[in-house]
Amino acid sequence: MERKWWTLALSSIATFMLLLDITIVNVALPSIADSLHSSFTDLQWVIDAYALSLAALLLTWGSTSDRVGRRAIFVLGLGLFTAASLCCGLAWSPLVLNLARAAQGIGGAAMFATSLALLAATFQGAERGTAFGVWGATTGAAVAVGPLVGGILTDAIGWESIFFINVPIGIGAIWISLRRVGESRDPDAGPIDWLGLVTFSGALFLLVFALVRGNAEGWGSPLIVSCLTGAVVLLVAFVAIEALGSSPMLDLALFRKPAFGGASIAAFALSASMFSMFLYLTLYIQNSLGYTPLQAGLRFLPVSLLSFCVAPVAGKLSARVPVRALIGSGLLLVGVGLLLMRGLNAGSGWTELLAGFTVAGVGIGLTNPPLASTAVGVVPPARSGMGSGINSTFRQVGIATGTAGLGALLQGLLTDRASGPLARVPGEVLATGRAPAGGPAREAYLSLFTGALNDLFLVAAIIAFAGAALSFALIRSRDFQGAPAQPQAEPAGAGAG
Repeated sequence: MERKWWTLALSSIATFMLLLDITIVNVALPSIADSLHSSFTDLQWVIDAYALSLAALLLTWGSTSDRVGRRAIFVLGLGLFTAASLCCGLAWSPLVLNLARAAQGIGGAAMFATSLALLAATFQGAERGTAFGVWGATTGAAVAVGPLVGGILTDAIGWESIFFINVPIGIGAIWISLRRVGESRDPDAGPIDWLGLVTFSGALFLLVFALVRGNAEGWGSPLIVSCLTGAVVLLVAFVAIEALGSSPMLDLALFRKPAFGGASIAAFALSASMFSMFLYLTLYIQNSLGYTPLQAGLRFLPVSLLSFCVAPVAGKLSARVPVRALIGSGLLLVGVGLLLMRGLNAGSGWTELLAGFTVAGVGIGLTNPPLASTAVGVVPPARSGMGSGINSTFRQVGIATGTAGLGALLQGLLTDRASGPLARVPGEVLATGRAPAGGPAREAYLSLFTGALNDLFLVAAIIAFAGAALSFALIRSRDFQGAPAQPQAEPAGAGAG
């Protein structure tokens, strides 16, 4: 097999592994909570510790790979991810698990930031569309099989196995990468942007910490106000550092191209809407409706399989259809799907979610491949590591802030609306979705939880619709490098802006 196809295979495997560790974990969270006696906040951090370190380091790894070699950083990331996965499976407390998840995210960031850059450096022309289509299908596959595999492993072996499975795959991927993947780099790249790394990571951590702890500490408490203020100050400092620095890890000049900004917004919107809802959907399906991890995984298959099947089609279409149409329409469908999930009540079953799962699954599959091709297609080839790193960063920032923000909203709604015996139950306990065994108390709890979940669907849908509108407005053909990644002729008014 040619070296370029090995590169595609390894990039897809790495992406599959790191995305699988988002979706596969969701259905195992209730089992983790039982085993490690985790609180609702602990469960949020299982997701956010991983997403935070991914988001914080994607830019650094992306720009570093342009300097020292994309294959080198890719292999380093595989090694870190594999070792951290072993530590996750061996964790004996929520704190140890979340620290190991953060370490996983560090390795995952290196893999994610370099995967698209390796493909961009290896494939050209029509083959690039095919490669991105396969990569997009891989992201869909991770969503597709993650809940099912997580359910099977958790039911049959235990939640630890969802992490142990990464170890042999990671070792094999490292061996093949060293033998079959070519090296590429930017010979004109400058030094690592340490100040940018510290300010960006600090701002993101303070923001997510404030969102996760806001209800418990009080939104007007000195701790939360200080965290939010610190996040704003560090974010402003980060922008100033990147604007003035000679070798920034985030080149603000890239955002002069509206298409790059549009792709970044679309990545954030997709993650902050649909993907951030998976945690709360899992709590509802397993804890409130009483399904096992495997049964819950099977019920996620409609959204999963459709996103997997549609992705390669979208990858092919991205070379013929205006990318803005694919991305914008995909996010529009995600928003419609979220709205179709609304209307739950105490008597609802999981089938009430089926129509929404179907529409949202098509939307996810339609969005992912053209989003990936846009992220690297509008930047010079030498900056492909930074381009893919920025887009992936917006994805993970969306998951981290979306999960934390929606969790804060859920806790607040449950606490404010609880009445009668439920009024004495802390919001964090209510938010875990554990309904009483039966009788009026169970019906009262399900009414409370589904009512709050309906509001989360609405907020997530608004985020998706906003992303769709901005994608249609900002992504333009003329912003792409070299031969356009979409047709020269667009509908009247499509190139405006």
